[in-house]
Amino acid sequence: MKTVETENQGLKRAFMLTIPAEDIEARVDKEVKRLAPQVRMPGFRPGKVPPNLIRKMHGDQIQAEALNTAVQEGVQQLLQEQNVRPALQPEVALKDEYKPGQDAEIEVRVEALPDVPTPQIGNLKIERLTVEPDDKAVDEQLQQLAAQSKRWTEAPKKHAAAIGDLAVMDFVGSVDGKEFPGGTGEDMQIELGSGRLIPGFEDQLVGAKAGDKRDVKVTFPENYPAEDLKGKAATFAVTVKTVKTAGENAIDDEFAKTLGLESLDKLREVLRDQQTQELNGLTRTHMKRRLLDQLAERHDFQVPESMVEAEYQNILNQLRHEASHEADPQAALAEIEQDAAEYRDIAERRVRLGLLLSEIGAANGVQVTDQEMNRLVAQAASQYQGKDREAFIRYIQQQPMAAAQLRAPLYEDKVVDFLFSKAEITDRKATRSELEADLESEEGHVHGPGCGHDVPEAKAKPAKKAAKGKAKAAEPEQPAKGPVEKTADKPKAAKPLKDAPEGKPAAKKAEAKPAMAEAKPAAKKATAPTKVEAKAKTSTKKAPAKKK
Repeated sequence: MKTVETENQGLKRAFMLTIPAEDIEARVDKEVKRLAPQVRMPGFRPGKVPPNLIRKMHGDQIQAEALNTAVQEGVQQLLQEQNVRPALQPEVALKDEYKPGQDAEIEVRVEALPDVPTPQIGNLKIERLTVEPDDKAVDEQLQQLAAQSKRWTEAPKKHAAAIGDLAVMDFVGSVDGKEFPGGTGEDMQIELGSGRLIPGFEDQLVGAKAGDKRDVKVTFPENYPAEDLKGKAATFAVTVKTVKTAGENAIDDEFAKTLGLESLDKLREVLRDQQTQELNGLTRTHMKRRLLDQLAERHDFQVPESMVEAEYQNILNQLRHEASHEADPQAALAEIEQDAAEYRDIAERRVRLGLLLSEIGAANGVQVTDQEMNRLVAQAASQYQGKDREAFIRYIQQQPMAAAQLRAPLYEDKVVDFLFSKAEITDRKATRSELEADLESEEGHVHGPGCGHDVPEAKAKPAKKAAKGKAKAAEPEQPAKGPVEKTADKPKAAKPLKDAPEGKPAAKKAEAKPAMAEAKPAAKKATAPTKVEAKAKTSTKKAPAKKK
């Protein structure tokens, strides 16, 4: 094999790799011998088919496989000999169309991971804001639980449905007088005023009584997920079957038992523990933010443009998805484009911090153990069932990059914990509002992995404008049908830190693929008149489809 370097600029390298014809031919001969015992042909005993006939029958396929194997092994050998750790998958292409019997010339272009300078992790100083659980917040949670656990009682036949009542209905939707797929449902339950259905739908059911039939006329929003329904006027022929009213829940021991707890005191204890965990999460996020800010200030080294571009496009895709659900999507998109330079800077920061944390972890023996990795795989696989679950586990086992993506968040947390152990930490008591305000203080910052500003989902405040909000790892949702307006919930962003402590190439950051999980309406045939929760999942190849 012959190698000639054709480019060496910064982290970008290019080579011309020549694989001799005899090497490829030797691989072809080897494959012919391997296939010989399996080939069957009239007039020949099993295993006695001449090699020239095998070549005639399967030559093209054998030749292609031999060339592909030679190229793969040649590129790996080239990277090892040149001591190049690729940032992303190398670009490999034949210079000319390959003809049997000739040398194969392969163009290889790759961007290398940089040599990260010795991390400066001494004299780190971090303030830890501590917040005590609040009994008033526990009382508010109890009130919310009681409101969510309404006891519905069927109302008298003459009762007119009001905001807050539950209407049970059948519906048939049509556009331009024609029914559309997915626009029909039976026994659909909807609490009037809940805002689950597209604007105007629930309002037109106010005053309806059991047995009433109404034509509900609405217009699908311009940002509706189903392309064929965007902006379309539709009519739903609705039959109200029953109307139910809500009874108040007394917050007492009996209420606690309906939630599976033995007493109200036990329920309060559980809520207080949950609040403590949430506050600890906010505190940790604040500490991590301060830590990464200090690391970013101390380190400035060249990073692969390809990784920055991939992260930059990921940020833009996330923000564009968020903009699609704004009141004025075009204005939100225009603002995103206006701030594009800022987002590229954020992407570069994320990539640099990811490489830096990986280097710190490798230099200090931070590892994700086999036991921890098995636990991660089991947790991720629990979202699948049966054969899908088995296929997902095989996928993770066979795809190192997918495994690295799964391992990366835990690896990052362990590196951060290591740095906390080396830092000088001072405690200061604060209120929850102070802590949240500090976390949200940087207007215009795109929150996301590697930035240290990963505000927990439960307390992430909605952005007024997409360009000033948080980048969330979610793709546009699948088209929805029926009278439901599907809007994006706030999935947590996937972390892009590349876990490569053994000196292996960093995993390519993949776009997040949302797994759709619909809330379960009490409907027999209704096509999901509820919101969709998008749970971000990352991989470098398409994982098995999640079973709904």
